[in-house]
Amino acid sequence: MLTINALRRLHISASFQLADGECLALQGPSGVGKTLLLRAIADLDPNEGSIELDGRPRESMPAPIWRKQVTYVAAEPGWWADTVQEHFVAWGPAVALAQRLGLPSSCGTWPIQRLSTGEKQRLGLVRALLLHSRVLLLDEPTSALDAASTASVEAIIAERLSSGTSVIWSTHNSAQARRIGSRLLMMASGGRIEEHPL
Repeated sequence: MLTINALRRLHISASFQLADGECLALQGPSGVGKTLLLRAIADLDPNEGSIELDGRPRESMPAPIWRKQVTYVAAEPGWWADTVQEHFVAWGPAVALAQRLGLPSSCGTWPIQRLSTGEKQRLGLVRALLLHSRVLLLDEPTSALDAASTASVEAIIAERLSSGTSVIWSTHNSAQARRIGSRLLMMASGGRIEEHPL
């Protein structure tokens, strides 16, 4: 169980709980602060308030350990080396996931410079999935994907949900929110957050 109590980042204030195996869809207009909220939960940006994972306060563990448990996946993941494979501790475990997301096993040799936005999104998700995090914070993970690739991402996340992983999934697609979410949080201008029926 992820428990967020009076989490504050700039104009945003949030309090809610996320059960094991639950997917919370997060929606709202562009620029309203969805990314800020997800980054604050992952403790990537300064914030106030309390967050607990199974009753254990975020402050009780080093930040890198928290981020392996509560993992943020950016809409545009960062890359720092020349080829895809260099971003993975071991490429072997990544291959099967990459293939399930419609990428060839040879994609490990691809130069980062040649990747499309959609390829970067899928490979960034593979990186996160290999951590086997308790909570995934997905920031529009399918925004640059076609329908087939989107379906592949949704299927893999559904499997993780069934094994107990919790997910907060930011999306502009209301149909997707209904497909993947068990609950819906709507963000409005000014940082107001309300739960809505799906």
